[in-house]
Amino acid sequence: MTQRDTSTISRTQIDVREPAMFRVIYINDEHTSMEFVVGSLVDHFAYTEEAAAKIALDIHNAGAAVVAVLPYEIAEQKGIEITMSARANGYPLQIKLEPDSV
Repeated sequence: MTQRDTSTISRTQIDVREPAMFRVIYINDEHTSMEFVVGSLVDHFAYTEEAAAKIALDIHNAGAAVVAVLPYEIAEQKGIEITMSARANGYPLQIKLEPDSV
C-alpha cells in the first residue's frame, strides 16, 4: 500500500473593522455645578480649562452637548466613571451615549 499525501489547507478570514463610534453627551440639569462639569471635562477628556468652560456653557445653553466621540467601550467606561464621580459629589449629571452616524 502506498501512502497518500493528505494535507489540509486551512484559511481563516479575519473581518477587521473599525470599532463603532459613539457620542458622549452631557445632559444639562439645574443642580450639577459648572465647576464640576468643567473639571470632569478636563479630567476625563483632557480639555483645557478654557475649552471645557466653553463646552459647559454650550451644555447649559442648549440643554445638552456632545463632548467626545469615542469607540463604544471607551465611551461607556468614561460615562460610568463620570456618573460615579457626579453621584459621589451629590450631582445628578446624566451622560448619554448615541451611535455616531457619520
